[in-house]
Amino acid sequence: MDQILLQILNGLDKGSAYALIALGLTLIFGTLGVVNFAHGALFMIGAFCAVTLQKILSLSTITIDPTKTDFLGNPAKIKTPYVEAWFGPEMGAAIIDWSVPLAILFSIPIMILIGFIMERGLIKHFYSRPHADQILVTFGLAIVLQEIIKQNFGANPIPTPAPDVFRGSFDFGMLLGFDPNAIIYPYWRIIYFVFSMIVISGVFAFLRFTTFGMVVRAGMADRETVGLLGINIDKRFTIMFGIAAAVAGMAGVMYAPINSPNYHMGMDFLVLSFVVVVVGGMGSLPGAVLAGFLLGILESFASMNEIKQFLPGIDQIIIYLTAIVILLVRPRGLMGKRGVMEE
Repeated sequence: MDQILLQILNGLDKGSAYALIALGLTLIFGTLGVVNFAHGALFMIGAFCAVTLQKILSLSTITIDPTKTDFLGNPAKIKTPYVEAWFGPEMGAAIIDWSVPLAILFSIPIMILIGFIMERGLIKHFYSRPHADQILVTFGLAIVLQEIIKQNFGANPIPTPAPDVFRGSFDFGMLLGFDPNAIIYPYWRIIYFVFSMIVISGVFAFLRFTTFGMVVRAGMADRETVGLLGINIDKRFTIMFGIAAAVAGMAGVMYAPINSPNYHMGMDFLVLSFVVVVVGGMGSLPGAVLAGFLLGILESFASMNEIKQFLPGIDQIIIYLTAIVILLVRPRGLMGKRGVMEE
């Protein structure tokens, strides 16, 4: 039982990332009708926003301390981060330590701007083109963004630690009545799951309870009718593209301490997240979230040693096998609607 609970927790962790990326993919497809294969790159850029802010906050001034010497006997050079010089040692150290959560605020305007530039500069020209053309151009854009990151940050993963207070692990076993150390789970993974639920709930609440969101949902259902009412639905859809980019960016920021950012992490998540979207049903936001957590949990169970002994490599293909089975039974996905991508 403890192993089952641990794998469920691991699945919720993976499912959170899948659901957040798939949510953004579905938002873009549902509003603009674009199959955006560059969405994984937005997740990657978000992770590197955390790396960038950490580097900025770590910028230091060098002073000479004549009272101390280095191993050669020269006066010691003391590096003092600018934030510690400006805000004091304790406050400055705290700001650097909390660079990842602070990077959420840092990433939002950057990701929205990138989203606007992508949509207005390139993707708007492919609205009326076949989905195959959209996939090709956005996949090419993803490769370009990946190479830009590789050129500027290098090919090696960059460790981006969580705040000190969240670097330990929580004993779930003691909470549920198991033996001590039976179910140990990192604090930051719990934080990531809670964060993902807050973001997902926020997106659904925005679409359901705000006038802007209601107009967007109406436009997703019948774009022409909304346009005839005098509403500039294209402008609202462009804003939704920016919001989807921000969601992917925030997901990447918070995932940075879990998986050190590297230039190919966007591609790693994109293919899986696109499978999640298809399984959930193209254009279905609840379906994307449901499929994200479902496939995350299945992948986690498939990675257990007991299962891999009987089915070697099953953890690498379980998501695709599940997708095949679901699409054979329900060709539109779990919560897909009639007519979506059926032309």
